[in-house]
Amino acid sequence: MAAANIAHFLPFLYAVVLALWMNGSSAKAQSLVLPGQNDTIFQSSDGSSCPSPDPSLYDRPVIGILSHPGDGASGKLTNATNASNIPASYVKFVESAGARVIPIIYNEPEDIIIKKLDVVNGVLFTGGWAKTGLYYDVAKKIFEIVLAKNDAGDHFPLFGMALGFELLTMFISQNNDILEKFDITNQASTLQFITSDFNGTLFQSFPPDLLAKMSTECLAMHNSKYGISPTTLQADNALSSFFNILTTSTDTNNVDFVSTAQAYNYPVVGLQWIPSRNAFEWGYNYAIPHTEDAIRVTQQTANYFISEARKSSTRPKPIAVLTHLMYNYPPTYSGYAGIGYDQVYIFVI
Repeated sequence: MAAANIAHFLPFLYAVVLALWMNGSSAKAQSLVLPGQNDTIFQSSDGSSCPSPDPSLYDRPVIGILSHPGDGASGKLTNATNASNIPASYVKFVESAGARVIPIIYNEPEDIIIKKLDVVNGVLFTGGWAKTGLYYDVAKKIFEIVLAKNDAGDHFPLFGMALGFELLTMFISQNNDILEKFDITNQASTLQFITSDFNGTLFQSFPPDLLAKMSTECLAMHNSKYGISPTTLQADNALSSFFNILTTSTDTNNVDFVSTAQAYNYPVVGLQWIPSRNAFEWGYNYAIPHTEDAIRVTQQTANYFISEARKSSTRPKPIAVLTHLMYNYPPTYSGYAGIGYDQVYIFVI
């Protein structure tokens, strides 16, 4: 009977002991402060607190990625003539730095594209081959909107990779024949820095040891047949006044081409290399660097892009974002197709 009585009071005794212990440890414990009581979420009894986020930076950035004609696998995944795709590696690249993606499907109605551009905080142009037709026209229109948004006071970044950079040079120079042929298909190379002053550029937050390795180790993956030489870019008044050349690289014929350029007056960056591939593409037949330093290059580049997007003043309503997010679409495994992408998002309009 005595044992039964003790068992009956055990929960009460446990609660008393726990309360006494917590009271004695109050100097070390943190108490939850309800939102609205002050500017912080957590505050400890000694007065220290977690600082509030910078209200000028947006912590829920969204990036619009323009889809490219085709299925990303030369018709091996779908032969629909109205198909377009976004390789999943670009999506993962953006997501790895803390942003979400909305696909801007190049052949969807113009009013839908405009609506999507009003809810994103930046744009990415992928690699590919299309330089004419509707895709070219839509990309050019988006570029013009990006410039207009920045001119109106919204810090609105645009990254163009490979074909994306090539299109930017065509738009800015207003010369569709300005590109030159280079032998930079399926190769990794170094980046030769034109300047050591990285303040305000893509490379501003790269650790010094990584910058040094990028100039001596092949950490940048290229897969293009075209590009622009430093001489050609500098000789064109429109391009030389728009873009500052940050790095050059050399093709297999030892010919220099511009590998990184950044706008002087806009948050626009052109890359003739594809940083997303280092971390997120695994094709056996592709010279993609997968070393730890190569992954650091991917992450640092993504971090810079999204840090620029956080400066955007666009603050969309959540439902407007949810309606268009990439999460609404399933990726397709494409590794067996052997074209170089492990996953693609395919859109048939």
